[in-house]
Amino acid sequence: MARKPQPSQIFNVAVVAQQGRLAYEALLFAASLRQCSPDFKGRLLVMEPQPGPLWNTDPTIQSDEVREALVDLGAEIVPFHSKHFGSTYPYGNKIEMLSALPKREPFVFFDTDTLITGDLTRVPFDFARPGASLRREGTWPIPQLYGPGYTGLWKSLYDKFGIDFPSSLDLSQPDEYWRRYLYFNAGFFYYRCPHEFGEKFLDYAVAIRDTPPVELCCQSFDPWLDQIALPLVIHALGGSRDALPDGLLDGEVSCHYRLLPLLYARESDRAVEVLEQIAAPNKIKKVLKGHDAIKRMIFQGRGEKVRALFDQDDLPRKEQAIRNRIKSNGFWMR
Repeated sequence: MARKPQPSQIFNVAVVAQQGRLAYEALLFAASLRQCSPDFKGRLLVMEPQPGPLWNTDPTIQSDEVREALVDLGAEIVPFHSKHFGSTYPYGNKIEMLSALPKREPFVFFDTDTLITGDLTRVPFDFARPGASLRREGTWPIPQLYGPGYTGLWKSLYDKFGIDFPSSLDLSQPDEYWRRYLYFNAGFFYYRCPHEFGEKFLDYAVAIRDTPPVELCCQSFDPWLDQIALPLVIHALGGSRDALPDGLLDGEVSCHYRLLPLLYARESDRAVEVLEQIAAPNKIKKVLKGHDAIKRMIFQGRGEKVRALFDQDDLPRKEQAIRNRIKSNGFWMR
């Protein structure tokens, strides 16, 4: 069971933003945090990758208006340098930015495509016991017909890094069913020290990419590398599936919507309400209109048309089916 939080926890919140859609998503995230969690006393750190040899183009936020709006909302824009990933694997930003966060200060990382929809300060984080998002599908690994199954594939990774494998299993789930094996979405994760977490995350991810166990020879690591390494990090640091109570993050307090068409298609009325409320003030609306998908989905009514395509209480089981319906009606945007 999750432990009770320490009184008046102060922790940092971090997101990664760069040129394009992620910068505008970071602005929506910051606005939702300020509106829905006014008692949050920590720092909001917007981590920004810097130009370098691993980037094909300048990844920094180019819009002065977005930068100013973020600062107005109390965000601090913090630069970091990409030494291992960059353009070839931009998801690696969430790994490499950890070394630029304040050392030995508890943190919660969120993907920018997240809204805070409730009071973040009431989430009982135990920062000595890391956790991450359980809102995921069985996207990795994909066992091959004549290769090892889930057990053999995952065990090869635990063995590579000297981590105990049997204690990671959920024995309430059937053998060779993906939910039996520790697997997270990297949409949020947290710990007591970003440097301690980040060192393991980076070491594991780079080693999996560069020298994977032979059992993984037929497995794809793109775009799953961060989610392959993440459960190993969390288990090695003493975390688990049940580090947080159900229903708060990815529930009442946060919404990882992925893309705006998916938000309108499947997320709660509360998430839609928060999105449209935070986008309404003229000062922020003027900035958000700089991104075409946001302008059309929120301000020109395309989101309402997407929502009308679905019964939110009876959604297709697979995300791909939701995407396909939106696309077939001509409403898909990124």
